[in-house]
Amino acid sequence: MDNIIEWLPFLIPLAIVQIGLLAAAWIHIFRHNNYKVGNRVVWLLVSLIQFIGPVLYFTIGKGED
Repeated sequence: MDNIIEWLPFLIPLAIVQIGLLAAAWIHIFRHNNYKVGNRVVWLLVSLIQFIGPVLYFTIGKGED
């Protein structure tokens, strides 16, 4: 238990960034219909992958607005 408490100062900001990225990706996915690759369902599933999913969406999936 003490080991988890030592990691909390690192894990809490990491979790906040992860949730923020996921929320931003989902908001964009639901508001837009144009994607460079794939469709809405694919990007919703990919965005669930820790950190890399939302980053992938914003780098290769996000279409022109």
